[in-house]
Amino acid sequence: MTVTPPSPTAGSAATASSVAEVTRAVVREFLAARLAGDTGRLVALFADEVDWVLAENPGVPWIRPRSSAAECAAQFTELMEHTVPEDARASVDTFLVDGTDAVLMGHVSGTVRATGKAFEGPFALHLTVEDGRITRHRLYENSLSIAEACTP
Repeated sequence: MTVTPPSPTAGSAATASSVAEVTRAVVREFLAARLAGDTGRLVALFADEVDWVLAENPGVPWIRPRSSAAECAAQFTELMEHTVPEDARASVDTFLVDGTDAVLMGHVSGTVRATGKAFEGPFALHLTVEDGRITRHRLYENSLSIAEACTP
C-alpha cells in the first residue's frame, strides 16, 4: 500500500512556511535569552502552561517537573546556581523546524559547583511553538553523566 500526502496548495504552503518562520524566530529568541541569562524574556517566551518533559533525576537539583512559564524560566537560574558558569558549554549542531515543532541537537558540558565534577554528552531538545510562545519543552540528555557529577 502506498500513501501519498495531498498536494499542498499555494496558500497552505505559504501558511506552513510562515508558521515555520515564527517557530524558528521564537526558538532563536529562546536561545538568545538563555545565553544572556534573561529570565524575564524566557518567562515571556514560555506559554502560561507548558508540557515540560525532562527525565526526573532526583540527584540533580535543577532537574524537576515544571509546568508554568515562571518555573520553566527558573530552570536556567537554578542551573547557574548549581554549576560553574565559566565551565558551561553548549553547541547546537542541528536545528530543524517543521511547522510548530523545532528540534535542536548538539553537545553540552559543565561542572557541578558542589562536587567540582564535570559532565558532558549529547542532547536533543524538542520545542513546540504555538501563538508565538513555547508550549512544549522536551529535553533528552546524558542524565547519567549529570547524576554522576552531582554525586559527592
